[in-house]
Amino acid sequence: MTAPVTTPAAGRAGPTGTDASPTRTRRRLQHPGAIIAFVAPFGLLFLLFYLVPIGYAVYQSLLIVEREGTFGEATEVFGGLTQYALVFQSEPFWSSVGRMLMFGVVQVPIMLGLALLFALLLDSPLLRGKKFFRLAFFVPYAVPGVIAAIMWGFLFSPNLSPFQALTREVDFLSADLVLWSIANVVTWVFVGYNMLIIYSSLLAIPADVYEAAVLDGAGQARIAWSIKIPLVRPALILTAIFSIIGTLQLLAEPQVFRSFSSAVTSTYTPNMTIYATSAIPNVNLAAAFSVVLAVATFVLSFTFLRITRRKAEA
Repeated sequence: MTAPVTTPAAGRAGPTGTDASPTRTRRRLQHPGAIIAFVAPFGLLFLLFYLVPIGYAVYQSLLIVEREGTFGEATEVFGGLTQYALVFQSEPFWSSVGRMLMFGVVQVPIMLGLALLFALLLDSPLLRGKKFFRLAFFVPYAVPGVIAAIMWGFLFSPNLSPFQALTREVDFLSADLVLWSIANVVTWVFVGYNMLIIYSSLLAIPADVYEAAVLDGAGQARIAWSIKIPLVRPALILTAIFSIIGTLQLLAEPQVFRSFSSAVTSTYTPNMTIYATSAIPNVNLAAAFSVVLAVATFVLSFTFLRITRRKAEA
């Protein structure tokens, strides 16, 4: 009799304790030139249109303008944090920031609530004509913000609106209501955009999850509340962060509404304050406003993200 011969299994460690499997061999990077060629256009555009403007804004915010005499030639010199001191002393700027925070506290939950409701309706097997409703919900986002603001401005105007019986009784462009009229425009435009993100997240949920819930006797309302909404939480957080950023950067809609309402001033929102300051012109102070607004937006968005993550992990 001959003794059976055994061969070592593939991937088993050799006498030195190293893995002898050829699949674990480190391969050299192939075609590095092709990788650079594909990445270079994005990297160049990111550098030119994102990093360079940010760096230039920070640089401009550190300069001040000096003149020799009353009518002397203006020269820019390094001023340190002088412009930032003026930013924190600017009451109109911080009033506009507070106004937008109040705007976001009310408008963002309403907008995301409607977006979630429409996404759940589109994902429900009970809804008929899904293609039509999906298009109808998303079409307002295809309308440019300026055009939408002009259209709603005419609808809210007491003398131009086709609904004068209502607009003459309720002044939607008054100092008390114009902020919420602008919120109506923003909600109308962006509900479809946020709905599409949430709806895409719903489509990614495996069908067997719903089948198991149906076998357990859950109805559509129960499935939506206990399964769909918890599973699309990341999409809701993402849309909320986008909405927070957009709220602090609001410009087009209130700028258009200045033509319809005297209650909308040149410093009504932070971006309008920056635009008005740069038009004086005071580019250095406007740059400081921009840097402070960017930092505030980042801090607010990051804080919201951390809070939601802690709640999700709890």
